[in-house]
Amino acid sequence: MESLIAAVREQDEAARFLADAGDFDLDRGDHVEDVHLASGDALEGFAGDGAGGTYFFCGEGGEERPVLYADSEGGAALVAIGLHELLQLLLVVPWWRDCQAFTEEESRNLSAEYLEDVPDLAVRRDRAAVVLGLELPDQAVVLARLREVAVGVGANFVLIFTPEGHPYDQLISG
Repeated sequence: MESLIAAVREQDEAARFLADAGDFDLDRGDHVEDVHLASGDALEGFAGDGAGGTYFFCGEGGEERPVLYADSEGGAALVAIGLHELLQLLLVVPWWRDCQAFTEEESRNLSAEYLEDVPDLAVRRDRAAVVLGLELPDQAVVLARLREVAVGVGANFVLIFTPEGHPYDQLISG
């Protein structure tokens, strides 16, 4: 099976959509600060966003590893178990960082804002999903999974600012 990272890199249209709508860029894997996981597990930055946030794979293995997102303001959250799940999140709910209540109503309102800027969002999203071989669940399923991962399993993934030994704030709370 081909890696999803390789597929994103090879599929220009999908990569552009993820970079534009999802603010996800595989060329921005370096975090702005020295960080580590409290557990001591491996941490590998592999992508980032335009505001200095970074996506990290946690632990050993491949693209199936848990994915932690850390912003540049000292907040972090486990957002997916594996790259497949992360890409579903970014394709279905690219405004996930602004979803604090995890409700469909909140997501619909944020979606309306996105659609003002990217009116062909759904068409581009669907094309990206097809070329990447991803099935897209509906928003409610994706938001419920984000919350489940962040506040459930995510409690075990504490990001530490290494120079001072202080943990990052939880971006997503129960």
